Amino acid sequence: MNSSLPSDVLDQIVLEQQHFTDAPQAFFEAWKRGARIAGAEWFGDGTREGLQKATTKWDLRPNLLMISDALGVLSGGQRMFLAAMVSFYNSHEGGAMLKRCGFEGLSDLGGLDLQRRKVIADLTLHYTGW
Repeated sequence: MNSSLPSDVLDQIVLEQQHFTDAPQAFFEAWKRGARIAGAEWFGDGTREGLQKATTKWDLRPNLLMISDALGVLSGGQRMFLAAMVSFYNSHEGGAMLKRCGFEGLSDLGGLDLQRRKVIADLTLHYTGW
C-alpha cells in the first residue's frame, strides 16, 4: 500500500478489506439464525436436520412458492420478516412480497421484534450478493 497515506486511512482500508473477507460467513450465520427464527420449513429441504446440517447459504435457499402462498395466513411480523429475508435471495420476488405485506420503507421494519431486527441488520451489513 502507499505509505504516503495517513495511518488512519490505511487502518480504515484494512478494516474494510477484512470486513468484506469475513462478510460471506457472517451473512450465512445471520441467514441461518433467521431461518431458525422463521422456521426450518421455509428454507432448504424444509427440515430441522437440513437447517442444522447446512454449511452454505445455498443449502438454505428460501422456498419462494411456499412462502408466497402462505403470506395471507401468517402474522404481520412473520410475513414481513420472511419477505425481507427473501429480498436478499431474490430482490424481485422479495420486493413483490414486501409490497403484499404493506411494506413502504425501511421504517416498517420497526414493527419487528429485536431478534428479527438484528437478523435483518446483520444480513444488510454482510450482504455481498447471493
